[in-house]
Amino acid sequence: MKFLVTLALALLLLTLESVLVQQLGLAISRIDVTVVLVAFLALRASLLEGSFSAFAVGYLLDLMSGQPTGLFTFLAVFTFLACKLVVRLTDVRSRAAFVLFAMGADLGHGALVSFFTWLTIKDGSASALLPGLPLQVTLTGVAAALLYPLLRRFEVSQDRSSSAGLLR
Repeated sequence: MKFLVTLALALLLLTLESVLVQQLGLAISRIDVTVVLVAFLALRASLLEGSFSAFAVGYLLDLMSGQPTGLFTFLAVFTFLACKLVVRLTDVRSRAAFVLFAMGADLGHGALVSFFTWLTIKDGSASALLPGLPLQVTLTGVAAALLYPLLRRFEVSQDRSSSAGLLR
């Protein structure tokens, strides 16, 4: 059930992100809500469930982005696994810690997107993605701060439904 909720939430957030990016006129930057979801999955989901959900979220982003197919799918799973490793070394329990965690994940994700896009594009236009990275990381931090209570609420409701199923 968590997978379906994550998938529906990712689709909704990607749709809202595309509308906001267009309305704000952001040409070289974006609000990376998928990284926020993947970072939250790294905190709360098991390895198998989180990897599968990150794959699906990355695939949705691949479909909506127009970038080379498979890039965001690979990077979402890679980001999930890297975040899962970082979670073992740090304590991410508060909203502020989650915002910093998501911003760090987005910084790594954005740098890898720029690198892999640079590898696949012949004219070198991928280097234009790097100047927009600080704004993207900042906007992702704002999105993480706004989404954290919503994600926690979904987590609590999922925990309640799974524990109610165990009591039957």
